[in-house]
Amino acid sequence: MEATDRDMPEQHAPRPTPEQIERLPYRPCVGLMLLNSRGQVFVAQRVDVRGTAWQMPQGGIDPGESPREAAMRELKEEIGTDSAEILAESAHWHRYDLPAHLIPKVWGGKYRGQTQKWFALRFTGDDAEIDLEAHEQEFQAWCWADVDKLASMIVPFKRDVYDQVIDEFRPVVDRLRGGGAS
Repeated sequence: MEATDRDMPEQHAPRPTPEQIERLPYRPCVGLMLLNSRGQVFVAQRVDVRGTAWQMPQGGIDPGESPREAAMRELKEEIGTDSAEILAESAHWHRYDLPAHLIPKVWGGKYRGQTQKWFALRFTGDDAEIDLEAHEQEFQAWCWADVDKLASMIVPFKRDVYDQVIDEFRPVVDRLRGGGAS
């Protein structure tokens, strides 16, 4: 679940102080760089965000679930298919902080942001398998984008993480662009 105006409570919660934010934990989740055979990245536009912010699929890790299990579950929930194979896993967890004004509106104000284990996956299916309405719809549109254009499509508070993930998975993208499958 992402930062949205729909997540706002009936009464506006007060903006937390910097000290309160500092004490909040990060929400553990996974991020998915789904790549097609040409090395392009799946990105989607959220239904609950105004403007043209796009993102790669991501979502929380359920209790007792491994990050790899969460990655495949989230893929199926968010885009309607799990026709993919994991090619790489990030060496470490990446994290971002929500802007302070969003903290009371997202995840019940329990988290300051997310800590994410990222996976690079090769899409093994057909584009027709992608169904944004297969589960609780989170996205309204999707496309395959060039990896070098991702950062400009993403909300500013996630750009540093996206830049790090792109740098880490660049060899995987380059192999797919060159026609290799691994």
